[in-house]
Amino acid sequence: MASAVNICSSSYPCLAVKFSNDFSSSRLPPSASPFSGRCNPRFSSIRCQSSTSTDETKAAKKMTLLDNASNFLTNFLSGGNIGPMPIAEGAVSDLFGKPLFFSLYDWFIEHGSVYKLAFGPKAFIVVSDPIVARYILRENAFSYDKGVLADILEPIMGKGLIPADLDTWKQRRRVIAPGFHSLYLEAMAKVFTDCSVRMTKKFDNILDEMASKGENKIELDLEAEFSSLALDIIGLGVFNYDFGSVSKESPVIKAVYGTLFEAEHRSTFYIPYWKIPLANWLVPRQRKFQNDLKVINDCLDGLIQNAKETREEADVEKLQQRDYLNIKDASLLRFLVDMRGVDADDRQLRDDLMTMLIAGHETTAAVLTWAVFLLAQNPAKMKKAQAEIDSVLGQGRTTFESIKKLEYLRLIVVESLRLFPQPPLLIRRSLKPDKLPGGYNGDKDGYSIPAGSDIFISVYNLHRSPYFWDNPNDFEPERFQVQKSSEVEGWAGFDPSRSPGALYPNEVISDFAFLPFGGGPRKCVGDQFALMESTVALAMLLQKFDVNLRGSPDSVELVTGATIHTKNGLWCQLRKRPSDSH
Repeated sequence: MASAVNICSSSYPCLAVKFSNDFSSSRLPPSASPFSGRCNPRFSSIRCQSSTSTDETKAAKKMTLLDNASNFLTNFLSGGNIGPMPIAEGAVSDLFGKPLFFSLYDWFIEHGSVYKLAFGPKAFIVVSDPIVARYILRENAFSYDKGVLADILEPIMGKGLIPADLDTWKQRRRVIAPGFHSLYLEAMAKVFTDCSVRMTKKFDNILDEMASKGENKIELDLEAEFSSLALDIIGLGVFNYDFGSVSKESPVIKAVYGTLFEAEHRSTFYIPYWKIPLANWLVPRQRKFQNDLKVINDCLDGLIQNAKETREEADVEKLQQRDYLNIKDASLLRFLVDMRGVDADDRQLRDDLMTMLIAGHETTAAVLTWAVFLLAQNPAKMKKAQAEIDSVLGQGRTTFESIKKLEYLRLIVVESLRLFPQPPLLIRRSLKPDKLPGGYNGDKDGYSIPAGSDIFISVYNLHRSPYFWDNPNDFEPERFQVQKSSEVEGWAGFDPSRSPGALYPNEVISDFAFLPFGGGPRKCVGDQFALMESTVALAMLLQKFDVNLRGSPDSVELVTGATIHTKNGLWCQLRKRPSDSH
């Protein structure tokens, strides 16, 4: 379950991120582009560069008074201590009128793997290279914390795993990670399936009603439906609570969504006004946010109290050997409460649960949304996936064993995460002076950085880098089956054999060129949960229905603040598949 709020701190106004509808394309220079100036036939929403834009590009990069002032402030107040490295100067004016991620990608191609981004009184180091990412996330992980990200999330998640300081994180990680063991995940496959069936039955019932009126299709916002599904799964799997959000609405559900919206608001707003004294009581949306938090916290407190009253204390090994398929409460909360020798206070448990609720909910909904978006534009790949589902499942339901056999569907999920990473940025702050590797085509001596340096690891740039991926903008799930040797010094290439038995490609297989859940010690603890959940939900949907976009891909506008999601929903047409097709 990757971080839900992941982009930026409201303390830095230039980091308000909004994507336009052509986000699904990276813009490569002619030398790096797999399309050589022509549009990608797989994506109708590509914006192609042409030679006629050269003069405009040069003009746009001329320094303005604002740019000079911004870079002067950066160097004077914070940037002067950073060792020599490429600088994306003129950053302020370049941001006006276009999405941040286009600029981050353009500067990556222009300046290389590591560059300094000047934003007024702040300087940010942007990393778009697996060698440097591996160093920060794994090789020297404890010299960095979450920095900006923790500032945003602390009011919501407290000392949960994502925003926690290193000491708290080390303690809670040792407790929580064993909870995601194999028998628990096997039991969760049933939860994933039951919740997905609830969703597909809802669609079936609507289609039956439409059939009585002579219609054979329905139009639904699948992003909203996936969001409800993910909430139900998190509720049951993590703390044994049935939100029932696929079919109903409750005060707790409203509060959860209110909290999600506020988290996104804080990640993209210009000024952190909520830190002003009394803002929580004087500003209506902040009063609502406090009320929403109280509703959720009261619900979680009740569940924690109930779990403690029915505690059956046991050692970790015995907890991992329980018959999770046949016990009444197989939730992660039950595991945490029953663990012998770990008596976390209610506040810490609540922070843990809130973190998993917020982080795990939005991420899965986003993965499913973009998987459907991509498949709808590639009907042959959708048919191939449906054929595999029919072969493996027939008319049956998914199980842990059947997930292992749904190889192509699992690759669709990870390829969707490559093109639409959740989160698109990983944020770190250096705790002490350090020297980063130069990365591909960077300074061989590396780059010295002072303590307190804010770093953006651009997962989006990594996943679409023309230096580490073939045809980086194409939707090709099959790419993960092919070994790719490396011609880059310091990067080991792509080799599935490096992670034997792994159900899904990961950062080890790709040597940190693929980071859907981060990497190193602070990698997302619930990655397998989220991937399996997405696979089951997609299987149950495609088993029953043919799915098409209601309009063109261009009509699906993209925005981000928490995860990458749509501006107005993913509206699709659903038809029942012929009974003889599966």
